[in-house]
Amino acid sequence: MFTGIIESIGTVTQQRPARGGRALVVDVGSIAAECALGASVCISGACLTVSNSDDKTLTFDVITETLERTTLGGKRVGDRVNIERSLRVGDRLDGHFVQGHIDGVATVERAVSSSQEHVLWLRPNSSLMAYIIPKGSVAVDGVSLTIAETQGLSFSVALIPTTLDLTTLAKLNAGDRVNIETDILVRTVIHSLGPAGAGQGLQWDALREAGLA
Repeated sequence: MFTGIIESIGTVTQQRPARGGRALVVDVGSIAAECALGASVCISGACLTVSNSDDKTLTFDVITETLERTTLGGKRVGDRVNIERSLRVGDRLDGHFVQGHIDGVATVERAVSSSQEHVLWLRPNSSLMAYIIPKGSVAVDGVSLTIAETQGLSFSVALIPTTLDLTTLAKLNAGDRVNIETDILVRTVIHSLGPAGAGQGLQWDALREAGLA
């Protein structure tokens, strides 16, 4: 489990064929010394397992499904990625609950920057918009953000200076692709109330009767 609060930015140093997918090697600096084999690390939103390490790099075996579902399959040597280690018991939850399980990929439609704010407009897979709620949470390349606005099949997020300084999001331009993880709490509620949950779990009528809807 993660929070979407990025610890550092890493750099891809290798990507090579491996059994069942590809091996991704990332220079994570001093964090490498604190990550044991088998540790979970969030790489631009995707939860990966450390399979090898040295004094500054971590190696991850990335399976085919992850390569196809996320942007990791397109990473090249020199690309920068957001890094977050998994939560420890007692850590503060400063962002929101992030699993590191990518729901899909979004395309940057436009980046609007002014002296007052920096706004990204993103267009995800259309099926994800049911879980994109204004003022709700979303993880973009692993970064916990608040959804500012929705328009049709797109949504926007406003980035504060700290986020621009400490993550890779400041470098995004129209046409770039990012990993999207919707809020697990929103997904759970909608799944329970939707057609797939008909006759089971929570229902709208039950919520209305309880005065909650």
